Amino acid sequence: MIVDLPSTDTSAVNRTMVDLRESAGAVALGRVLTLLIITEDGPEAEAAIQAANDASREHPCRVLVLARGIRRAASRLDAQIRIGGDAGASEVIVLRMYGPLADQGGSIVVPLLLPDAPIVAWWPGEAPSSPADDPVGHVAGRRITDVSSSKSPSKALGKLRQRYHPGDTDLAWSRITSWRALLTAALDQPPHESVTRASVAGAADSASADLLTGWLASRLNCPVTRIAEEVPGGQGGQIAAVRLERPGGAVELRRLDAKSAVLSQPDQPDRRVALSRRTTRECLAEELRRLDPDDIFAEAIEAMPTGRTRLSRKVTA
Repeated sequence: MIVDLPSTDTSAVNRTMVDLRESAGAVALGRVLTLLIITEDGPEAEAAIQAANDASREHPCRVLVLARGIRRAASRLDAQIRIGGDAGASEVIVLRMYGPLADQGGSIVVPLLLPDAPIVAWWPGEAPSSPADDPVGHVAGRRITDVSSSKSPSKALGKLRQRYHPGDTDLAWSRITSWRALLTAALDQPPHESVTRASVAGAADSASADLLTGWLASRLNCPVTRIAEEVPGGQGGQIAAVRLERPGGAVELRRLDAKSAVLSQPDQPDRRVALSRRTTRECLAEELRRLDPDDIFAEAIEAMPTGRTRLSRKVTA
C-alpha cells in the first residue's frame, strides 16, 4: 500500500501512520531500528529504497528517506508512506523536501523516529565530508557511507579517515568480507607460520583494496604493499589479488572473474573458490547487523596506505 501526502508536515504523517495501523493492520511492533536514507530525489532514491526493503527482511525497521528536491523551489514537504508488500519487512516514509527545507532533514526527521530504537544513517550517494557532524548524522549512532559513488573512491575514503568518528563505516568495508574470510581460513590451516610480507593488488582507485591493505597491516604486524594493477574484463575498481608470504611458501588469492577466484597454497593443488561481488543489499544488511562502533574497521582505515606501487601486469579475465 502506498499513501501520498502532498504539501504536508510531520504531524500529518504521524497521524496517517496511526490511522493506517488501526484501519489496515499495519503494525510497527518488532522494528529493531530506524534507518535514515539521505539522498537526492530520483532514481538514486528508489534504488536505495529497494536495497533497504531487501535488507529489512533480516532487520525489520522503519525507513525514513530524506529525498532532497529542487532547492530553488518554494519550501514544501511531500510525503509518501509505503507499507505491506511495497515496503518489504519495514515501513517506508519518503520525505521529499524542496526549497530551503531540503537542507533541514535533521530537524524534519526527529518527530518520525522510533522511540528507544537505534538510529542508523546511510548516504547511498555523495556523503558529507564529516558524517558525524552532519545534522542527520549527528542523531545517528551508526553512519554508513559509500565512497564508490564518488569520482575518486580512494580519495573519498582518505577524507573519511581524516574525519573518522566511532560509528562511521563504509560499504567498501563490507564488500571485502568474503576476501577477509577466505584469507583467514587459509591462514588457519597448517603450517601455522607467521606472515612475513603481504601485498594487495587492485585498481589504483579501489577503496576496497585500500581497506584490505589496511586490515592486513593492522592484523599481521608485517610490511603490506598496495599495488596498483589494471584489472581488465569489467573488473575495474575491484581487488585483483592478495599474496601472503610465509617461510614455507606463499598463500595467494587471485580473482578469475566476477564470481570466482583461485586460491594457491604450498604443497596443495590450486583451488577454485566462490568469490562473487556483493550487492548493495548484502553489504547494507551486513552493516545493520551491528549497531556499535566497528573497532576493526577503525583500525583498518587508520592503517591504510598513503601511496602505492604501480605495476604493468594485468589479470586475464
